[in-house]
Formats: sequence, C-alpha cells, structure tokens
Amino acid sequence: MDYTLYLVRLGEISLKKMNRDMFEAKLKHNIKYKLRPFQSRITKQKGRMFVQVDEKAPDELVNHALATTFGIVGFAKALSCPKQFEEIVKIATTIVDEPFFNSASTFKVETVRADKTFPMKSYDISAELGHLVLGRHQNMTVDVHNPQRILYVEIRDKAYLYTSDHSGPGGLPVGTAGRGMLMLSGGIDSPVAGYRMAKRGLRLEAVYFHAYPYTSDLAKEKVIALGKILSPFCSQLHLHVVPFTDVQLHIKSHAHEEETTLLMRACMVRITTELAAQRGCKCIVTGEALSQVASQTLQSIAFTDSMTELPVFRPLIGMDKEEIVQTARAIGTFDTSILPYEDCCTIFSPKHPLVKPNLESIRNSYELMDIELLLKEALENTELIRL
Repeated sequence: MDYTLYLVRLGEISLKKMNRDMFEAKLKHNIKYKLRPFQSRITKQKGRMFVQVDEKAPDELVNHALATTFGIVGFAKALSCPKQFEEIVKIATTIVDEPFFNSASTFKVETVRADKTFPMKSYDISAELGHLVLGRHQNMTVDVHNPQRILYVEIRDKAYLYTSDHSGPGGLPVGTAGRGMLMLSGGIDSPVAGYRMAKRGLRLEAVYFHAYPYTSDLAKEKVIALGKILSPFCSQLHLHVVPFTDVQLHIKSHAHEEETTLLMRACMVRITTELAAQRGCKCIVTGEALSQVASQTLQSIAFTDSMTELPVFRPLIGMDKEEIVQTARAIGTFDTSILPYEDCCTIFSPKHPLVKPNLESIRNSYELMDIELLLKEALENTELIRL
C-alpha cells in the first residue's frame, strides 16, 4: 500500500503507567474507525503514534478525523528517513523548498533527540538545518520566539521531519471511562457538557425530549444537527428521541404551576435512568450550571438527583455563561444552538417557577401525579437515531 505518514503526539495518555496499553489501544481503535473505509496502519512509540494512511485518503478527511479524536494533542503529515544526517538533509531540503514553508519570512528548527545514541546533539542538528534554510532562502531569517514556520525534527527509530503542526483536542480516548447518557436539549449548554465528558473518555449516548406539536419538528431537527456536530468527538452518537407531550400535559393539569418545571425535570431524569439501564450507561450527563435557572439551584438539584440512583455529572456546574459560549463556538455548536426553535422546557415554563423547593414537599407532589405509566409509555415509544 502506498501511504501518507502522520505523526501523532499524545498528551495525558503518556502519563499513564500500568494501564497505558489500554488507553493506547482504545485510541488506535478510535483513529482507525474514523479513517474508514481507507486502510491504515498505526504503530506506537513513547509519546507518539505513527499513522500510515492509504494515500488515496483526502487530507481533509484525515485532518478532521485526527482533530476530533480525544487523546491527541497534535498531529502533522511527516516524512521519514534512516538516522543518517545526509538523509535528514535530503528530506529537510524537500520540506523547506515547498511553497508553504519558503513563502514565510521567519522560521526556526526544533529537534527532539529521543534516541540519545545519535551522534549529533539536538542543538547541532537544529543549527545545521538552520544554515541549510538560510543558504537556500536568503529572504528568510531565524526567529526562535515567534516564527512563521517551524521545521520539526524527531530522532527515534528513524528520523521524522514535519512542519504545519495541527492541534488536537487533548483529553482521553472515548470509551476508556465507560458509558453515559447525555440529556441533550437544543440549547447552548448541553452540547458543551457532552463534549467535556467525552473529552474525559466517556462514551456517550444522548436523549432528547420532544413535545410535538407544542415544539415543532424543526426543534427536533435542530437537536439532530447538534448531535451530528458532536458525533465525531464521540466516535459516533446514538440519539434517543422521547415523545414527551402526554407527560407534560399531565404535569400541567395535575401539579401546582410553580412546581411544573421541577416535576418535568424529575420525569426526564426518571426516563433517562431507565433508558441508561437499557443501554448499559452508568451515569447521566446534564448541561446544568449552578444557579443559572430555577431548576439549577442547590435545592432543585437535590430534588432531581433524588430521582435516580445513577451519578449525575454536571461538567458546567461552576462555569459562567460566557465560558460556556466560548467552548460552544470552539466546537461548532453555538450557531445551531441559537436557532429560534424552542424546546419543551421553554414552552411549558411557568411564569414564576419554584426556586428553593422543600424536598419532602416536592417529592410528595411527584407521587400525587401518579405518572409512572405515562413515563413507561414514553420510554416504549422512544425513537432511536444513529448519527
């Protein structure tokens, strides 16, 4: 197979000890999954993976696959050669003569000598290759602090040379921390919460509560679009769409108005818990931030948590809105999240929601609704969408 070589830099995985092999194996699996249908071969060295991809694979596909794979902190298309300085000079010449490199006015050379038996020191390699660049391109000057271009050299089992280093998302490979169920709405917060938990290695499925016709199918399509944006980070995402209209209408007709938001949230958590059990998920993930809305006060959170035996992860709990928005922009969900299609939470919100519920009182209100049969029916009619 004719292939293109990519050097992949690992981050937190490199700090693992006894179980490092498990993290590396999962990362390798996730990369190969994303590069399908093109053939690939992956080898590893300390702190690095080397990905050989069928040369027919478009650069855009490979770059997107690596840029959305947690566990990777950086990557670049690379060239390799035997660990002989004359061979290194040949490869370096090829790279620095490319228009991308020599169109800049400043550069530097960075060398990592992982193989300490190589006779030249890192500084000497960088100096010699720096002279090579200056000799071939008189318009360029060295800038060690803020160069426009960098020629990277790594001396390992072979010599690897590259430029155009791309950033990866960091974190841990998806699937190394178990499975969780994300409560995904059409807002700004929950996609960011899913992203942050996937970054810690959690494999996610998502649940969305749809109250048609009070919420339009455009609201559902908006959530599907958000799921599709998240899916590459999650190494595929399954979305469960729960028909929630009858549940909400029952709450509206059987509960005090100020309690409806909290009781609706409790029903969502109950359904999510059952769905998680069916799908092998061991936790629930939400986009709640402390005191952002009425259902996110300490007392309200205590009530909703009492409706499940699963741990509820709230990765945004201490973030302010602007921090969340910045992340949403960075991962590409923000513009979709602000589309003007309201979800069921907004449509059925009371004018003056209860902010500090008494736990015993609100739990009694939940029991009096006698709603479990409706929750079971909603769960049985849930639609599964593979994104």
